[in-house]
Amino acid sequence: MNRDDPLKNIRIVLVEPRHPGNIGAAARAMKTMGLSALHLVAPREFPHLEAETRAAGAIEVLHNAQVHEDLAGALSGCVLACATSSRRRELRHEMMSVREAARELAAQAASHPVAVVFGSERTGLDRELAGLCHLWAGIPANPEYPSLNLGSAVQVFAYELRLAATAGEPPPPPEFEPATFEQVEQLMRHLEQTMTDTGFFDPENPKRLLQRLRRMLARARLEAEEVSILRGFLNAVDRLRR
Repeated sequence: MNRDDPLKNIRIVLVEPRHPGNIGAAARAMKTMGLSALHLVAPREFPHLEAETRAAGAIEVLHNAQVHEDLAGALSGCVLACATSSRRRELRHEMMSVREAARELAAQAASHPVAVVFGSERTGLDRELAGLCHLWAGIPANPEYPSLNLGSAVQVFAYELRLAATAGEPPPPPEFEPATFEQVEQLMRHLEQTMTDTGFFDPENPKRLLQRLRRMLARARLEAEEVSILRGFLNAVDRLRR
């Protein structure tokens, strides 16, 4: 974590990128705007010569890229994550513009790691993966042809993030420590287990309860202490059932 330069705290996460050239293009887009933390989730081909060719002068961004098996690993330690999409889904968060999302991300990046998550070139992010994020944002492109190349989409977000991160004085650190991705995920698993044990939740007929619960937690932007309070209550419920 870097408190002197918020751009260093912003991760660009590419989920299952199919074409190594797009990874290189994303790295180049990042470096032009001062971003350096590239995270790859299950890339089809990486490392790859085409990625290095397309990266041009941003080879160090590629060489320092972290590769993960799943999105949860890429979001480890983050307090805010933004899913990018040009599609609308049921049970979605309110769709923000890239500029609005960049302001929120940059404010948190002044003191904590944050992430912008891009899906694969062909399918984008599915609902389950997007549900791991707090914000959903899209680029307000031509509605008749809204599809952007992955490298171009990263460039637009990187530009807006740079504008937001370098505009005026950095915000003061938060009064209370925000919960990390892992802390919220642990709470989510604890809630699911306790709801199952009490009969409130039927894993065989889940409907959309877990999706709605995850969405509610994302909107709440929980603090670490609030997670501790909720898990303490769940522990008390668990003890009563023993």
